This record gives sequence, C-alpha cells and structure tokens, in this order.
Amino acid sequence: MNDNIRAPRVLLIHDGKQTEMSTRDAQEIANDLDQDLVLVQANAEPPVAKIMDWGKAKFEAQKKQKEQRKNQKIVQVKEVRMSPVIDSGDFETRKKAAIKFLSQGNKVKLNLRFRGRMITHQDIGRQVLDRMAAELDDIAKVEQRAKMDGRQMFLVLAPKDAK
Repeated sequence: MNDNIRAPRVLLIHDGKQTEMSTRDAQEIANDLDQDLVLVQANAEPPVAKIMDWGKAKFEAQKKQKEQRKNQKIVQVKEVRMSPVIDSGDFETRKKAAIKFLSQGNKVKLNLRFRGRMITHQDIGRQVLDRMAAELDDIAKVEQRAKMDGRQMFLVLAPKDAK
C-alpha cells in the first residue's frame, strides 16, 4: 500500500481504465485524489494497483465478515439413546425428541446400547434403528447407516433441506 510498493512499474486501474505507469506517478495521482494506492495483485507482471480509500475498503470487508458470521448456523449432533427391547411408548418418546432436534436443524445420532446377551441379537437392534429412520423419513435423511461400535450400534440422521 502507498509507499510500501517496491515495484518500479504498476498496472493502474482507475475509473475503469487500465494504464501501465511508474509507481511514483501512480502514487502522485492517488495523493492528488486524497486516496490510497493499493496493490491488488502483487504477483502479476507488472503488479496491478488500484486507487481506493483503504480504510473504507477494510471497514466494508470487516462488516461483510461479521454479517457472514452472524448468519452462520452451527450444526450440533444430538444423541438419542435406545435399547433393542424398547417398548412402543418409549419409542414414541424418543421419536418426538428426535423430531424436535431435527426441526431445530441439528443432526441426530440414534444410539442403541446392547447389554448382556443382547449383543448376540444385533439384527433386532438394526430393525429398531431402521424403523426409527423409516418413521422420520419425511423430515430426515440417513447420513450414516447403522454401524456397530463396541457394544453400541448407531445411526446418524440429518434434517432434509427446507427448500
């Protein structure tokens, strides 16, 4: 920026025109307009410079970045724990919890814990997870299929796009 530009010649972009000139002349034009000479593309041959109000450009960039952070949605993974021998009432309660999490825009990890000799009947656990995924099919899509991890089986659901 300004006097820190070391290149002897620059391609000056000003008022929609591109002109190749010495850096000193470009700096004088910028000073006459009471603005800054900013190097836009230093690796080009010759380097590209632009006349602008650097403080205003920097402020606009910060403002845009702040707006993007504000609009950013952080997706969390909420966990719903179940058992392979879950009763229909408990199943409905877990389903309501999953619906609430999905409607808030969060992902849901359905976690099925096997206890004791239940581990020998993994097919029953898979049926429970598949049933839950099928019942939530209208608002969620399966992001990760049912998978064993030690004595637990889990399945990850993500909300379908609202669009």
